[in-house]
Amino acid sequence: MANEHDTHSTGTEVPGSAGHADVFPPFDTTHFSSQLLWLVITFGALYLLMSKIALPRVKGILDNRQNKISGDLDKATAMQKQAVEAGKAYERTLADAKGKAQALGQETAAQLAAETETKRKALDADLNAKIAAAEAQIVDTKARAMGNVDEIAREAAAAIVQHLTGQTPDAGAIASAVAAAKS
Repeated sequence: MANEHDTHSTGTEVPGSAGHADVFPPFDTTHFSSQLLWLVITFGALYLLMSKIALPRVKGILDNRQNKISGDLDKATAMQKQAVEAGKAYERTLADAKGKAQALGQETAAQLAAETETKRKALDADLNAKIAAAEAQIVDTKARAMGNVDEIAREAAAAIVQHLTGQTPDAGAIASAVAAAKS
């Protein structure tokens, strides 16, 4: 049994490596010419593929993108100029509107002042006419009242004399007595 343990060995040595070379296959000099040929063919095919198909597409995409960005920037600049011009036009319109509003306000105020003055004068004239009519009516009423006072005074004097004396007095004597008392 001791022999069985001796036949098995443990380690890192690869058994049966007599058919292989000790060189890493890509670095084997016997295969350099074929590897170089395939390298040139592969590189050439890859170069043609990249230069004829992939890079023109990428360049087209980049050119389109640059053109779009430039176009967008140009549009933005133009729109900014339009916005500035629109802002200036708005300011001018607003200033014009304010001027017109002030002029209209002043015109309206002057018109209202003139209308108010006209109405005031008309009211003054109407009130003066009413005052004159009222004064005339007062004078007329006073004159009628004064006319009635003479008659009332005569009647009262006659009634008093009749009451005191018991006789009816002379109307001419009462009228001359009232006239004398009045003056």
